[in-house]
Amino acid sequence: MNAITVKNLTRKFGDFTAVDNVSFDVKRGEIFGFLGANGAGKTTVIKMLCGLLTSTSGNATVAGYDINTQPESIKRTIGYMSQKFSLYEDLTVSENLNFFGGVYGLNERDLNDRIAWAVEMAGLTDKKGALTGSLPVGWKQRLALGCALLHRPQVVFLDEPTGGVDPVSRRRFWDLIFTLAEEGVTVFVTTHYLDEAEYCNTIMLIHAGKIVAGGSPRQLKTEHIRYPMLEVNCTGIIESLNILQQQDWVIESSVFGTLLHVSVENEEAGSRKIKEVLSEHNITVHGIERIVPSLEDVFIHLTDKP
Repeated sequence: MNAITVKNLTRKFGDFTAVDNVSFDVKRGEIFGFLGANGAGKTTVIKMLCGLLTSTSGNATVAGYDINTQPESIKRTIGYMSQKFSLYEDLTVSENLNFFGGVYGLNERDLNDRIAWAVEMAGLTDKKGALTGSLPVGWKQRLALGCALLHRPQVVFLDEPTGGVDPVSRRRFWDLIFTLAEEGVTVFVTTHYLDEAEYCNTIMLIHAGKIVAGGSPRQLKTEHIRYPMLEVNCTGIIESLNILQQQDWVIESSVFGTLLHVSVENEEAGSRKIKEVLSEHNITVHGIERIVPSLEDVFIHLTDKP
């Protein structure tokens, strides 16, 4: 049972192909992560799935409705939270909720019940009369989610919803997402934070308008980087990176915080060579250990290519 089915979806703007023959499925009740760099095509895909943009070719269904022939039915069925939260900052919390409830066509009884639920869910019980523009970003985030869920949508699209939000608010927001999924709501989320992607049941990576990989976080980390990955703790991180990138026995290397991640063909030989070549440049190596690749490593491996 799929909440979303996408088949050979393509969108062109003149001679530019923003989305190129994309296909994937999203199961009902799962948290589906859609990852890609700026300009990769994420938002264009979401606009087509929300019935806001027709496809050039290919097709998709959302909650059983065709994106090209039944866009109005899709709009009534889904919830959508954009990057900027879609709130009116000169309205109060209650006024925003009343406005969105009216847009979704809720009757007075249902609207009052859903507003009470949204206010409690967002932790804004004491802030109903506050201007939305005066709220901290994390509270606006939860209010925007409440507005998107007033009409009990089967599918909710969250387009980079945690941008600019502090870590504590991000964690609380994801707790709300987990609750939604447990209740059977399908959550389609884009994010720049790869640590957040770990929370998704399924992840799809899009690059230059094309799907480059997909699967669970574990599948992506174990199936796409087949060589040993070593974590190197050393002095002079940038200098060390430049040195290692010039070695023909180094498959890939990147900075990860204050450490280096280096892929080699053989763990033992690679560790020895790293120590030797860095020592020749008077760089101290404090430790080398083999690690499981992170999603960031996978993302760089799949997308950082000419």
